[in-house]
Amino acid sequence: MTRLDRARRALVLSAFVLGAPAWAAAPDAAPVASASATAPPGVVAPDRVGLSAERLAKLGAVLQADVDAGKIPGAVMLVARRGELAWFEAFGKLDPARDAPMTRDAIFRIYSMTKPITSVAAMMLVEDGKLHLSDPVSRYIPEYAKLTVGVEKAGADGKPALETVPARRPMTVQDLLRHTSGLTYGFFGPGLVKKAYQEAGLNAGDPDNAEFARRLAALPLAYQPGTTWDYSYSTDVLGRVVEVASGQTLGAFLQERIFTPLGMTDTAFVVSDPARQARLAEPLADDRSIGVGVDISDPRQPTRLESGGGGLVSTAADYARFLQMLMAGGTLDGKRILGPQTLAFMTADHTGEGIARTPLYLPGPGYGFGLGFAVRTAAGDAAIPGAVGEYYWGGAGGTYMWVDPANELFAILMVQTPKHRTAYRSLVRNMVYAAIED
Repeated sequence: MTRLDRARRALVLSAFVLGAPAWAAAPDAAPVASASATAPPGVVAPDRVGLSAERLAKLGAVLQADVDAGKIPGAVMLVARRGELAWFEAFGKLDPARDAPMTRDAIFRIYSMTKPITSVAAMMLVEDGKLHLSDPVSRYIPEYAKLTVGVEKAGADGKPALETVPARRPMTVQDLLRHTSGLTYGFFGPGLVKKAYQEAGLNAGDPDNAEFARRLAALPLAYQPGTTWDYSYSTDVLGRVVEVASGQTLGAFLQERIFTPLGMTDTAFVVSDPARQARLAEPLADDRSIGVGVDISDPRQPTRLESGGGGLVSTAADYARFLQMLMAGGTLDGKRILGPQTLAFMTADHTGEGIARTPLYLPGPGYGFGLGFAVRTAAGDAAIPGAVGEYYWGGAGGTYMWVDPANELFAILMVQTPKHRTAYRSLVRNMVYAAIED
């Protein structure tokens, strides 16, 4: 079955559940300390969609045990299959400094799970005819017209020194979407270019998206554009491209074109409302670092920067509506966000021959990378279960999601634990796939 066939099948499937399951429109927010015996409204019995309630309960028991052991303060886990929600549970505390229990409507910093949303926004503009993947980024941000690439060479004292050479070709919009732009992250791995990023004060003075993109353009690239996959600020620059192409701020575009149509009422760049602030999930006091010199953010404090690569907060139910739209071929509640052909194109592998992978290639063995997602290309190779065509991504704060069209399944883990994020990704994968009975 091709990806397009799977997208069409998901679209037909969504029609049978009247566009969107009831749970997606009105998530229950009743607090639960551990896996509850009574599911919230709209949640079906797992065996109705071929999942084992007993085995899902084992996953709940593991999460609850980690709460009890003080490894994490709390978590929310959601599993949907065949257009229906089969498991939606909350565990532990919302905030280790307070006694409030975790709730299903808790708001989490999703960090890089922002990237798929920004990528969808860019592809909507492609469908609108306002953006082309082959466009040079300089068409939207003039400072990207004359980029340089950093090259490490031995200096007179024998120590590595950073020199620059001109970029051999323009950085394109497609490069931004698939992380082959040559940009990098200063807090992720070694190298003199990354050190230059750390020393550049990119966030100093509360820049907006335009200024942040200009500051990046003044730094050397880590690689020649189009040659190497490296995790980077690419999607932040893409967010600025969305602004220029649409004539709106990134936040306004996302609100108008994605969040409002999908009913994602708790997804935003800032949490200013006190009632919503009371629902913010917090990590443990000794688990607040997401990288070198970078502490977990405070979404209560507004900033001018609307990071397309990592600035959003969301809830499990909100993000489930986004994923249900993807599973249904780009539509939800009768509202078309993307065409199924566009979605199939996004979830194809865009890192073919000629594109190198750094030692810190985050998708991992068995995965390529599409336009905003890691995309599974082999049934084996990876150390985690999944089917060819499945796509995923996670966030530095601990959140994680994947969509598996072949098994008609998606899952979301919401937790704030930067230092344990990798371990929980494999844990929930293993135990969710173990619960599939057909």
